[in-house]
Amino acid sequence: MQNKIKKVVILGGGTAGWISAALTKKLLGDAVSIELVESESIGTVGVGEATIPPIQVLNSVLGIDEAEFLRETKATMKLAIKFENWTRKQHSYYHSFGVSGRGLAFCQFHHLLKKVGKLENDSHLWNYDLNYLCAEQGKFAKIRTKDPLVDMPYAYHFDAGLYAQYLRKYSEKLGVVRTEGKVNSVEQCNESGFIKTLCLENGKRVTGDLFLDCSGFNGLLIQGKLKTGYEDWSHWLQCDRAVAVPSKRFEKTLPYTRSIAHEAGWQWRIPLQHRNGNGLVYTSHHYSDQTATDLLMSNLDTDPLAEPKVIKFHTGRRYKQWNKNVVSIGLSSGFLEPLESTSIHLIQSAVVRLIHMFPHEGVNEYLVDEYNKQSKVEFEQIRDFLILHYHATERTDSIFWRDMKNMTVPDSLQHKIELFKASGRLFREQNDLFLESSWLQVLIGQGIIPRDYHPLADTMSNEKIEAMLKQIQAIKNEPVSQLPSHDDFIANFCKTR
Repeated sequence: MQNKIKKVVILGGGTAGWISAALTKKLLGDAVSIELVESESIGTVGVGEATIPPIQVLNSVLGIDEAEFLRETKATMKLAIKFENWTRKQHSYYHSFGVSGRGLAFCQFHHLLKKVGKLENDSHLWNYDLNYLCAEQGKFAKIRTKDPLVDMPYAYHFDAGLYAQYLRKYSEKLGVVRTEGKVNSVEQCNESGFIKTLCLENGKRVTGDLFLDCSGFNGLLIQGKLKTGYEDWSHWLQCDRAVAVPSKRFEKTLPYTRSIAHEAGWQWRIPLQHRNGNGLVYTSHHYSDQTATDLLMSNLDTDPLAEPKVIKFHTGRRYKQWNKNVVSIGLSSGFLEPLESTSIHLIQSAVVRLIHMFPHEGVNEYLVDEYNKQSKVEFEQIRDFLILHYHATERTDSIFWRDMKNMTVPDSLQHKIELFKASGRLFREQNDLFLESSWLQVLIGQGIIPRDYHPLADTMSNEKIEAMLKQIQAIKNEPVSQLPSHDDFIANFCKTR
């Protein structure tokens, strides 16, 4: 049994380190002291610019003013991700944060579409989604309503470097101590193997009771010192590199992320207030770094603002995200490519999970086991959702896509696909980050159409279903014409608050 946790030491800054510092200090207050160790000479990956709606919960808990946040991080609004060329070339679909239509009790909306023959043409599903309608027209406003039919969930695109700076200022105001320096060596307890002290190159010694490893891919504590090990998922998610480059702001700021599939990977385009974020995720088995860089640079909407940067990664997760008195957060805990913008959320959920299970009288093996169990499930559920995009494809134009189409996927994903194919049924796993509406959009968008529908759909005649669909479509379309453009919203909201 370790002594009571009085001091938390965070190794590494960036988005992971400063989210950890801000949230831990905000919620635990004076119960613990927090010291963050980072070196300005060590760069951060810093390409995570797209998020999902739960980040609003994080900002709300921190008490962050939204207009100030948008100004400080050069943020824009995000309603969806548009997937282009994933199912087949010249085909696109959206994964929006909204929900299409309105179902019956125990009978989801897509079963009604299936009954009247409108699910086979996948464009029909999105006609009843307000997020999609606004994304297509470049519209946005904060809609305050209790009517789920006109609810419009959203997230953000922002500059990750500016976000880290913003949270640093926030954290230091709360009393987080920042220490500059590189780690030279790490001291452990001879008996327990727990980390005791970080010895810095400048001679400073930083001691603590609980250590958060936010040191990036290297995992200086969780792997470098504790040798925790890594579960490799590259046989399912073969992309192992990305090249990223910022470019000038595009004249119209789209309220969604673009994900554009290529012959051996995919390209992101993320609109910010002051620039665009661009990158190409690819597999080194099919593209050289130079080939990938040339492909990205030839597919920019605007002129580049810097030299492209190649990032190497290995898809998978630590066998233990919490080992002894070290909790790995961010890239040190594992990596899942940013296809569904989950990187920052995984930081957020790791810290929230730690707060839920924060040890009182010292590190407890049962808390550690439960933390690791929940972390494992979360990573695996996101993993399956990402694999779905690659596996459920009609593309056969390259070795990469043929391999993806023909690979054996995890049993958990195969069961979900087959269940949906046979019956149209979707069930959300406990604590799955992605709702049924998200799975539905990607399954339909990737060309998987169920053979059957729920028998409850037969309680309505085709005529009644058609009339209901017409009414829903009218309700969804009604606010769109009244909303400002995305750019006008950003300009006015940031200026007046």
